[in-house]
Amino acid sequence: MIWQQAWVIARRDLIRELRSGEVLWITIPFGAVGMLLIPLAVGTDAPLLARIGPGMFWVVVLLFGILVSVRRTAIETPEQRDHLALLGIDPAARFAGRVMASGALLLAFELVVGIAAVALYDPALTDGWWLVAIVPTVALGLALLGTLAGSIAAATGVGTVLVPLLVAPLAVPLLLAASQALEGLQQGRSILTAVLLMALVVCVAAIAGVLAARPLQETR
Repeated sequence: MIWQQAWVIARRDLIRELRSGEVLWITIPFGAVGMLLIPLAVGTDAPLLARIGPGMFWVVVLLFGILVSVRRTAIETPEQRDHLALLGIDPAARFAGRVMASGALLLAFELVVGIAAVALYDPALTDGWWLVAIVPTVALGLALLGTLAGSIAAATGVGTVLVPLLVAPLAVPLLLAASQALEGLQQGRSILTAVLLMALVVCVAAIAGVLAARPLQETR
């Protein structure tokens, strides 16, 4: 039942995004442009670009991922949240649905910007199949943190102002682990510790979000 409700919420948010196109046609292209501007500023030093590329990629993902989180918070009005509560939607299902929608959008953003990063920076990665686990994990982690921060902001009545201030510091361990993982892939080192740290951040954020969903709804 909860997962059915979560899917309904996720489908609603994704349909809204397809209609507005803000992430697909504004945020994603600007993220790709951001990756393009860095080589223009640094120059054409190929070894330097290959070395800083993974870090720059995660910085762009964090900055534009926050924009996605802010947008997901801004489009849902208090009246809509009250309507969902009256319909009997479980707060945990609502949280999970919003995470699913944000995670899908962030994953699409990472894939497009990642292709641009590979084309511009040409990073030499060994065991690149690890990216199949790293990229979705970061998308899920940012979606969880952004949705949790958005719920806190909505409950406290401060709107979207608080969301970036909450997401940025909370995402630091996740992005550091992701950067270390890509650096390890470049240098042929083990990245198991970094992957476990990312998984830990995701688990903690998921548990915190589910447990806080109902109390945050009741404080409005």
